[in-house]
Amino acid sequence: MTPTLRSARPPGRPLVGRDELLVLLEACLAAGDSLLLDGPHGIGKSAVLDAIGAAARARGELVLRASGAESERWMVYQGLADLLGQVPEEHFSALNSQHRLALRAVRRGKRSGGDGRARVVRRLAWQTLLTQSAARTPVLLLIDDAHWLDAATADVFAYAARRLEGLPVRIVLAGRGSEAGHRPHALVPPPVTEATVPPLNADDLAELLDPHGLSARAAMKIHADSAGNPALALALAADGRPAALASPRLSALIQDQLRGVSDQVRATLLVCALAARPSMRLLLRAGRAEAEADIAAAAEAGLVVSDGVDIRFTPPDAATVVARGAPAAHRSRLHLHLAEVAISGAEAERHRALACADPDETVARSLVAAAVVALRGGARGLAAELYLLAADRTPPDLANLRTDWLVAAAEVGASAGVPEIVRHAARAVLGAGAGPAQRFRTRLALMSVAGQGVGLLEETVAAALADAEGDPAATALIHLWRSWASVIGGAPRAADDDAALAVEHARAAGEAGTEAMAYAVRAQARNLLGHGDYRTFLDCGLRLAALSVEGYRHLGPRCAAARFATFEDRLDEAREDLLGMLALAESGAAEELVAVLCGLAEVAAKLGRCRESLDFANRAIHLSGEAGLSPGPAWCAGAIAELAGGSLIRARSYAERGIVASRQEADVLYERRLLHLLAQVKLRCGETAGGVDALRRIQEFERAHGWEDPATLRGHGDLVAGLIALGEPEEADELISSVRQAIAARPHGPGVAASLDRAEAAVSAAKGHYPAATQLLTSAKTTFAVLRQPIEQGHCLLVEAKIERRRRHYTAARVAAEAAQELFTAAGAKPWIEQSNALLVRLAEVGDTGGALTASEARIAAMAGEGATNQEIADQLFLSRKTVEATLTRIYRKLGIRSRAQLIRHIHVH
Repeated sequence: MTPTLRSARPPGRPLVGRDELLVLLEACLAAGDSLLLDGPHGIGKSAVLDAIGAAARARGELVLRASGAESERWMVYQGLADLLGQVPEEHFSALNSQHRLALRAVRRGKRSGGDGRARVVRRLAWQTLLTQSAARTPVLLLIDDAHWLDAATADVFAYAARRLEGLPVRIVLAGRGSEAGHRPHALVPPPVTEATVPPLNADDLAELLDPHGLSARAAMKIHADSAGNPALALALAADGRPAALASPRLSALIQDQLRGVSDQVRATLLVCALAARPSMRLLLRAGRAEAEADIAAAAEAGLVVSDGVDIRFTPPDAATVVARGAPAAHRSRLHLHLAEVAISGAEAERHRALACADPDETVARSLVAAAVVALRGGARGLAAELYLLAADRTPPDLANLRTDWLVAAAEVGASAGVPEIVRHAARAVLGAGAGPAQRFRTRLALMSVAGQGVGLLEETVAAALADAEGDPAATALIHLWRSWASVIGGAPRAADDDAALAVEHARAAGEAGTEAMAYAVRAQARNLLGHGDYRTFLDCGLRLAALSVEGYRHLGPRCAAARFATFEDRLDEAREDLLGMLALAESGAAEELVAVLCGLAEVAAKLGRCRESLDFANRAIHLSGEAGLSPGPAWCAGAIAELAGGSLIRARSYAERGIVASRQEADVLYERRLLHLLAQVKLRCGETAGGVDALRRIQEFERAHGWEDPATLRGHGDLVAGLIALGEPEEADELISSVRQAIAARPHGPGVAASLDRAEAAVSAAKGHYPAATQLLTSAKTTFAVLRQPIEQGHCLLVEAKIERRRRHYTAARVAAEAAQELFTAAGAKPWIEQSNALLVRLAEVGDTGGALTASEARIAAMAGEGATNQEIADQLFLSRKTVEATLTRIYRKLGIRSRAQLIRHIHVH
């Protein structure tokens, strides 16, 4: 039997990443709607039906389920028979004998179409059975793969649907609409809600893949290759690697998907498979007039994803399966045709070369020239492929030239974020009689694609140092990589020593770009060690910044300067610098772009630009997966963005997964940052002991490794707050004193001291020293207002509100909490809005408001008065529906009214 994508999902696995969708669908069913679920093959529609059915059974509803199948589409009344077999026998007793016999005949397999009268009887019998069953208990029908329902069953459904309105009968249909031979709306009783089951995000898919024991980097790559399709991701994971072309199982799955589309769609997919960068524009130039419809059908089958412009296979190796399915002669003719209509000269050269596999020096040199042009135009992935193709077309008597082009493929592939090309080229170079310089350059490319995991490549680094053979330029590069690996690995003293050697050798070789990057690493190492002279080294690097090595600018002084500006609260400067680097990074190496996006996500979060922060972080996560990069930095950015403006649940997940990813790659630098973010999540979720424990572990690590910089992470203020919550003010006092002494001796951002002021205010209040607490909070609020950090300012106001509440100054507490909520709302800081609103709810239960509405209550009352539903209010104000309901109840009580209608009249009058 040919495997299908559905078989990739193990039975009984918990549903992952569908909580929000299920809440929405359950709300629609509770409101009386029927549902139409759409989405590509393997996206998880069946799993959603499983969850909906389980919830309905738990409520005591009668759940009937059937699935269409292509092979059974011509079996008359097969779908109806499947459903009838699940109806309790006693439900048939209420039918008249004619209807009972008609349905039992269908159930026993006597399903001939019969004459018109027989069809009418079956229609009436099914409608009556549903009506009688609904009189006993609500009925839920789940129809999977509805596009394959047999026509007779569809006819019975359509008849009943027109006559079930008002009855407790709901139908959920899942399928792919464009393949259906009927109108799906006609099969379900109104009202109808349509919903598309979306792809899983990287975090949820990583959770789904946990039982497979994959590395975090592999899980992210699978997410990119599968476009978040869970069934396809599980099929890829079952082979133990992101790309599994050699797997007969995966090839069979792709072939099964291809059989589900028309010959015309397969022909269009072949053009995409042979193209370097498939797009709608290219398809139209190639004569595929129905390209839009063909790609839509392929997307429904789960073979591609498209944004309406570019097209990508899922997984990428599906393109190879499609291409290999066509005869070689046909592929050659199509390559020649595509060369004529290619969008660029480089792509035309590629197609001409692929039309014939014979070695040819002229062809090889043309490919190299095309690679140079592609590289200048920013098409790094295409350039790497062209270099690799040139090496393949090089005649045997030009072996050294072939090796040079393999080395170029590895180097360009590394900067493009195409690790498959790098490894392929590296195997060829290191397995042949390459010279030391060629081997050295290839090993550097391997180190580059290792990203944050470069510390694990000790053997490669040692071999590269041997290949350098005393050459100062090469030696400088090796010391630079070793210094960066030491920073990542948490050894700043070793990093400083190697970076100093890199500076020395680079200067001797006249390699200003390498020297600039070495100064940048020295600055970071010195900062981690607590030395105030880090700025001197950074300035040396910035004077040479224009000469930074292309592809490695994320290790250079400009990126380092932006990071320092962020730590030191010069956020506008950091944002301006990062935005300036963004344009360069977008046409540069993948890791450069991820580094800039992560920096922008952090700066935006601090500035209270939460939506922007989430967008930058999501771009970084997506790109990291596509390029097979280390996931730690992108997940760190995701946790920062979610803490500010998203979800604490998602922030926790990003932090926890980032910690695992960082440990897998011996990345102490990001493990430490992510541990701090996880501690923040725990403290804000009320898990105080867990948060304090995580922060203490960071302190222990810093002491053990000689890290003395309190400015890069502001965990000390968080630790103080946690210690106060645990009732340990003495330890909190000692910590504040030691941190103030530490920062007094070196440069730091004003936000560091302000964070300590806020934390010390809580200590003073715990001791009953309220004037001192008020003074400290005023100072902190003023500092954060000047720094334009609204979330930090709002955090100070929340601390103030809690202190005033403890003093029973409820009006002052309410004013502070409402001021915080205003700041959070303007910033779009969803988790903080929820926190401030929860405090306001508690404050409303005490004290006397004199019947006046608070600012938040007035806002909700106004929206309700304008006709907004509770859910719409909750969505717009980033609140839960229950919170809105509780607030409206409080509003009614204050205004002396009992209903929303009275509220509307009250607002219109007053």
